[in-house]
Amino acid sequence: MGWQYLGILFAVCAALCAVGFYRFVYFLSIGYGFAVAGAGIAVLILVLANGWHAGLFWLLFLQVALFVFYGARLSGFLLIREIKNAAYRKTLREATGNDKKLPFFVLLTIWIFVSALYTAQVTPVLYRYMNGANDVAVPLIGIAVSVCGLVLESAADRQKSAQKKKRPDMVATEGLYRLVRCPNYFGEIVFWTGVFVSGTTGYRGAGQWILAVIALVAIVYIMFNGAQRLEKRQESRYGGDPAYRAYADKTPIILPFVPIYHLTGGKKEKK
Repeated sequence: MGWQYLGILFAVCAALCAVGFYRFVYFLSIGYGFAVAGAGIAVLILVLANGWHAGLFWLLFLQVALFVFYGARLSGFLLIREIKNAAYRKTLREATGNDKKLPFFVLLTIWIFVSALYTAQVTPVLYRYMNGANDVAVPLIGIAVSVCGLVLESAADRQKSAQKKKRPDMVATEGLYRLVRCPNYFGEIVFWTGVFVSGTTGYRGAGQWILAVIALVAIVYIMFNGAQRLEKRQESRYGGDPAYRAYADKTPIILPFVPIYHLTGGKKEKK
């Protein structure tokens, strides 16, 4: 399992997502991006320090650069949005109980859990080099899938910001939002699916497979849970708007072309 290396990655993730002690939602947002970027750099250092790259430095660099770019983009986007967008700050406060302070034990539990999760999420790259996997095709496929997810997520965030500026009283419905109501969450799932795929030829033993699978399943669950919570807020705010009702009842919530329209039992318009 490489417990000593997992311990190093855990320490890096824990240090970088500790910003959540300032505001607990940061454990899952800004701190998340910091942790993924930092863990990617830590993987690079571990691989180089142990001479595991076996001449595949370019591939290692691509995989680590993906983590760094992903984390920097996410944390940067969230920070800028929170600083510049008063409406978003208000929504964030309402969604988190108006900055209600959680007991320290609860914060500590969340911190440990998310640090372990972020560690598990980057293990596919760690394991393929630690175990001496030297194939190229599968990790390149995984990288391509992750890039698609990153592009989807980035485009969705930009499109949503642009549409909310034009019409703050309605959810985004154009661009990628024509296909799915939460394209950013879908992009997140695609990104980490690619990371998982990139490591499939490098996992050795049941423990490594289980850890990688748990990380992917956890991300999928978190994204569906996030979409459900978002839908609850939207139903509360826009549920009486016929335009929102028509959009929500015919647009899949998180998976394009999969007819799952509601995760909260969405209210149907009465005829």
